Amino acid sequence: MNWEEARLGFSIFLRLEKSLSINSIEAYLNDILKLQQWCEVYAIHNPTTVKREELEAFSASLATIGFQPSSQARIISGVRMFFKYLILEDLILENPADFLEPPKIGRKLPVVLSPEEIDKMILTIDRSSAEGERNVAIMECLYSCGLRVSEVVGLRMTQVFFNEMYVQVIGKGNKERLVPISERALKHIKIYIDFVRNHMEVKPIARDLVFLNRRGAGLSRQSVFLMIKKAAFLAGITKTISPHTFRHSFATHLVEAGADLRAVQEMLGHESITTTEIYTHLDRGYLSEMIQKFHPRSA
Repeated sequence: MNWEEARLGFSIFLRLEKSLSINSIEAYLNDILKLQQWCEVYAIHNPTTVKREELEAFSASLATIGFQPSSQARIISGVRMFFKYLILEDLILENPADFLEPPKIGRKLPVVLSPEEIDKMILTIDRSSAEGERNVAIMECLYSCGLRVSEVVGLRMTQVFFNEMYVQVIGKGNKERLVPISERALKHIKIYIDFVRNHMEVKPIARDLVFLNRRGAGLSRQSVFLMIKKAAFLAGITKTISPHTFRHSFATHLVEAGADLRAVQEMLGHESITTTEIYTHLDRGYLSEMIQKFHPRSA
């Protein structure tokens, strides 16, 4: 088996067995391409013959090349998944990546916007334009539900339940979850649909999508990113933010208000609660209360 055949089989495995998105599959394949290029320098043309020592040497080379620890960890994760696939397909008997360890990386606390900063950003949007009504609805949806940007641009009309006040979301790995949505966000979505979307010529492929571009097609993630960056600039916010910052803000504000961590995990669609636990470190009010209550010098 050569590398091209292995990568093709791996891509099919990721799509059919793991139900990953196109972007995730491309990221995994790029990781394996890096391994392939390294191996071919050393005349290793068959991935089923790769040994543990060679993988350790490849891992060490990533730091030498200049990859940051977070990038090294992602590449190693992709390599481990690739050899797991080879095992599952009975292409190898022993997994050379079993004990391949990624570098230790510190956990960075996410950037969070205050409710006042979010309001400032929304107020910068010109609602007299069709795009303005849409952009307000998108920002309200991002903050109200804690959705990923891919989940917002992929949101369908049939997944918004106005009377029941929740949205049906298809997240990572095609996993479905139900997320409550605020009355305010629903109001702006309805305004956009009634006064903008219903008067557009919609492309057949985008007929069920909630948010559309000016040509009646689906929105790109990049267009939402640029809209958020522009609103932050006009609002005078100097933090480095993206659409994902609204998701972090949603979770942080819930935890600060006393929401159950398991409920927040469910709404965010996190597979492990350890991912959600980072938001407990952002609960400034709780930390301050603990210091005031227990520190000997707080009296």
